[in-house]
Amino acid sequence: MNEHKPEILAPAGDKSSFLAAIAAGADAVYAGLKHFSARMEAYNFATGELAALAELGREHGVRTYIPMNTLVKPDDLDSAARLMDRVARTVKPDGLIIQDLAMVEIARQAGYKGELHLSTLANASHPAAIKIAAELGVNRVVVPRELNLDEIRQMAEACPDSMTLEMFVHGALCYTVSGRCYWSSFFGGKSSLRGRCVQPCRRLYGSARRKDQPKRLFSCLDLGLDVLTKPTLSIPQVGSWKIEGRKKGPHYVYYTVSAYRMLRDNPNDAKVKKDATELLDLALGRPTSHSIFLPQRPYTPLDPSNETGSGFLIGITKQEQNGKPYFTCREELLPGDFLRIGYQDQPGHQTLKIRKFTPKRGKVSIPVKGRTSLKSGTKVFLIDRREEGLVNALKGLETKLSKIRTEEKTASDIRLTLPAPCKPVERAHRHTLQRNPPKGKIRPGCDVWLSLNALKRSPRPAVSKICWHLPPVIWPNEEAEVKKNIDICLNGDGRDFVLNSPWQKALFPADSRLRFHAGPFCNISNPLAIARLADMGFSSAYVSPELAREDFLALPAASPLPLGMVISGMWPLAISRIISEETSLMSPIYSQKKEICWARQYGQNYWIYPGWPIDLSAERKTLENAGYAMFLDIQEPLPKSVPAPVRTSTFNWDLSLL
Repeated sequence: MNEHKPEILAPAGDKSSFLAAIAAGADAVYAGLKHFSARMEAYNFATGELAALAELGREHGVRTYIPMNTLVKPDDLDSAARLMDRVARTVKPDGLIIQDLAMVEIARQAGYKGELHLSTLANASHPAAIKIAAELGVNRVVVPRELNLDEIRQMAEACPDSMTLEMFVHGALCYTVSGRCYWSSFFGGKSSLRGRCVQPCRRLYGSARRKDQPKRLFSCLDLGLDVLTKPTLSIPQVGSWKIEGRKKGPHYVYYTVSAYRMLRDNPNDAKVKKDATELLDLALGRPTSHSIFLPQRPYTPLDPSNETGSGFLIGITKQEQNGKPYFTCREELLPGDFLRIGYQDQPGHQTLKIRKFTPKRGKVSIPVKGRTSLKSGTKVFLIDRREEGLVNALKGLETKLSKIRTEEKTASDIRLTLPAPCKPVERAHRHTLQRNPPKGKIRPGCDVWLSLNALKRSPRPAVSKICWHLPPVIWPNEEAEVKKNIDICLNGDGRDFVLNSPWQKALFPADSRLRFHAGPFCNISNPLAIARLADMGFSSAYVSPELAREDFLALPAASPLPLGMVISGMWPLAISRIISEETSLMSPIYSQKKEICWARQYGQNYWIYPGWPIDLSAERKTLENAGYAMFLDIQEPLPKSVPAPVRTSTFNWDLSLL
């Protein structure tokens, strides 16, 4: 098969990074808006600003994609539609990157004509998922970072002619599978699915059984596939090499785009490969690894004993006699360079912009903010650079950009057509979800995680009485096993299935006797997404447990399907495909704030649980009055070594999900 050329897709969190991507020869840029972007900590763009940049991109043959890939709350629908209407008319993006099923319908009603790309947050993680995504009108699927080369090939083989895949080649790795992280939300009320992640996985954690210092047990190295991207050139369905980094500066964007363009265009040139890897070394990212990309040589991208912050180590702080901090720089510093002082969870952490040239071994004073002290020995990193060549390239593009005139900002008058709500249920039911079926008689409301072990423990008459839950993540090399378990269940007259991603419906035969319920890991949060599920053949849905009180109470009256919610039990902080050797399973793990979590393995995945359960039982009557039909209690045995919970959580019930 002839080699093809995937596009080089660059991140842009601000104007300078967008221009750097153009200057480096990117084929496409993805850039978020001020709302509905999964990287709300980036600067992001106003529609008018992005419209001008997109036009400049078109003049240089560069496509623009806009991530509108957050979870959409019930009261977000109209504002999302108005924004998409303005975007379609002014920015005219080539593609929208979406997570929430509602965005498919919003795009249709807003008259958007470009491509729809399914975000990695949507967790289309196995080949059968591709079929359902294509039926929804999706043109591209962004595959999880956790897939190896063989699994990417399996995903590619499942693609119809209308579908391409996008794969990450460089940038930050999340510890958790995308779309399956609730850590930031559970510990701090800031949801990663809303673009507000505060990265609790990057913090220090310790074990009561280990006497050594707390370590960064869950903080991943960056992904850097570099020369290993070559085999994907023979996979025609891989249409895009994606570079992560919307919070990075123009230096990073310019160097990474340049490097991967060289690797793509000259895959057999040894000198070019050497030059490209040297550029990546200078990109000022975190230390990198190939992660598990090579099936025959997987590497766990965790190094708990070392820090994993981004940037080049430029110095270590000392103190003057008067106590003021400074450092001696190991390399020259240029005006406009940005430094990071320490790590995010250290006292005195800050970023510092260099105002004047400082020679190698020159002294740089560090301003102290407020009463915060900065300890001697704190590491200082160069995180963004303004070298002359890049500055001149950006100036030239700035001049072109200033001459572009875009459509004046106009208000949108779009009115969404919402689905008709279903009839209220007469009586709510409680369900209890367990890993294995209970002994004795199976009573109504018995839910069990689908596994071969659970099926072996279920007498044939019990199979038809149990509601079977599929796992929240299915990997390509697990798909056949899950299908086999489904077949065993169907042969035992199993009829009720809770699917924890919409794409799992492709694993079932067409059979009108089957009843499908969307599980809580589908992250459902608005009536339009529920309407899509109804169109796909679902008969009910559990809503996202992340929602706040007002969101929970608003949904049933507007829903076209009966709804359920997680009322109590153990909800995971995270589900991951990796774990460090230094993390003890089934043992307490303590954050620096003395929050407890613990890890357990199921199949290929590691579930990280908090040390205390959700409990909204006190709100059940209010929720019943709102119209909820199902209440789910998730039972998870607590390891003997983990302290018994001394509290419960209402999750985000009393908060406002930003």
